[in-house]
Amino acid sequence: MPHRLLTCLVLFLLAFAVRTLTWQDNKRDAWKVQTSVTSGYKDSAHQLARGDFKTFFSDVNHLGHPPGYPILLAALFKTVGDSNTALQFFQIVCDAAAVVVLFLIAGQLFAMGVAVLAGALAALSPQFSYFSVLLLPDSLIILPILIAVYLILCSRRKPSLNAFLIAGALIGLSCWLRANALFLAPFLALLTPLFVPKGRRLRAGATIIAGAVLAIVPITIKNAIVFHRLIPLSLGAGQTLLEGIADYDEKGTLNIPNTDLGIMRQEAQWYGKPDYALLLFGEDGIDRDRMRVARGFAVIRSHPIWFTGVMTQRALASTRLDPVPVLQPESPVSHRLDDITAKSVWGKQGLEIATTASERSPKATFSVAGNSWLRIDGDNAKYGNQLATEAINVKPYHDYVLSLPFKLEEGRTLLKIVSADNKLLAPIVVDAVEGVKEQPVNELAIPFVSANNSQVRVVIANNASTNPIILVGPMQVNELGSSSLSWLRYVRFPLRTIQRFFTTAWVLPFVVIGIVVLIGRRKLQELAILLAVPAYYLIFQSALHTERRYVYIIHFFFLVLASVSLCWLADSLKRMRRRRVE
Repeated sequence: MPHRLLTCLVLFLLAFAVRTLTWQDNKRDAWKVQTSVTSGYKDSAHQLARGDFKTFFSDVNHLGHPPGYPILLAALFKTVGDSNTALQFFQIVCDAAAVVVLFLIAGQLFAMGVAVLAGALAALSPQFSYFSVLLLPDSLIILPILIAVYLILCSRRKPSLNAFLIAGALIGLSCWLRANALFLAPFLALLTPLFVPKGRRLRAGATIIAGAVLAIVPITIKNAIVFHRLIPLSLGAGQTLLEGIADYDEKGTLNIPNTDLGIMRQEAQWYGKPDYALLLFGEDGIDRDRMRVARGFAVIRSHPIWFTGVMTQRALASTRLDPVPVLQPESPVSHRLDDITAKSVWGKQGLEIATTASERSPKATFSVAGNSWLRIDGDNAKYGNQLATEAINVKPYHDYVLSLPFKLEEGRTLLKIVSADNKLLAPIVVDAVEGVKEQPVNELAIPFVSANNSQVRVVIANNASTNPIILVGPMQVNELGSSSLSWLRYVRFPLRTIQRFFTTAWVLPFVVIGIVVLIGRRKLQELAILLAVPAYYLIFQSALHTERRYVYIIHFFFLVLASVSLCWLADSLKRMRRRRVE
């Protein structure tokens, strides 16, 4: 037992350290992921923090998400103020705790070696670390669901209705944050025949479901009282169903938009109500969501085989690991970007940027726009470099910031600062704003650390887009000062190297091998337990528009299977070595 506690502590500290380093790298940009959604959560939280409960609970626009995350944010606002850092570290602690629970789950099923390896892989995962620092509730649902699975596992030897009730309640608690697990409790209740004696199975399964219902029903009752409708958790199934269908309707024959804005505008035109184009759940929001659901089901009934194929493709796509940023080799810029003492070390404007460039696409056109702007009509290479500036002299191990006004009229582009040997130092993606005729001017400030480089370049490239139209204003690089925490490179480099292996091509084959190994060893009960939560998400979520952050809990269980595979391979190599010696 002391060894197990020590292992739990070590795994927690490792997970916490990796996530803290990830926070260092991404703290300036985390808010850019789902910015409008994040802003909506914060607006709701500020209403609650002010005590404006009536507006929060009676506004149909707040039904797009369950109320749990705004309530959590409001509690943090009242305690520590509107601090992204406090929220991110709360999520980091919860995610590090989830790593420990995963270790305990694996320890219930397999030998200690498998459990430790599963915990270590989860602690080092760049995907888990990155999602934990986003200002979204996706990472917070992991811990209660993993604890629920652990409680169910602990009841294998001695079934406990209290444990089943708490497990169900924890699943219901996760639904306060995201509605994706709404049917997970009855799905897990199907596992009870695997380890509950006959005569108790029905009661055990019903208790899990009862726990979830008790946790969710306050939201359902509130919705019934306020809106006089049966809304178990939230709205949103309608547009995610339609957008999920539209994602795979490549020819557009179904006439379904694949974005919220597109659906809103289409409904405004169809029903002759301009206000429909303003909000997804504004006027007639509940009825509109139900009409969207009905429209989606009509498509499914008309094209059942095609939709089955869509679900299969989406389920397979959900098993892929997101290509999130791995740890940077150097600690990020620590200085304020608006430091008035910053010294300019390089600057160019207009056509001068192009005429002094070290690289220019021969198929792109460069011209003057206004007095000090450069216009780039890009080529048709989806990821091709359009322009690379001349070499810019910098001091090694110093912080810098590149500042420039930037306007993207069409397409999608990537700005990056690279070293003389083309190592990436800092990237930023710029997208054209959907549905806006006159695109905004972005005042970009791109911080970067020179590391051991004495020269850098600014590169403008296409990013999964062709023929962009780009307007670039005067560029300027300012020196902010000496880099801090540079000693962390000795910690970051080995962790970064390991994180590079967390890709679909590396991890998924080991998951498949792990499944085969458990089948070969007839450990079907263990396999069923590990695949229960992934199976639920792959089946239910594949019917809707999905982003991988909605379902990445499946990869916690996949890492246990990968650990089974790796330990099996290690044991096999040991046996082969012994045979050679003999």
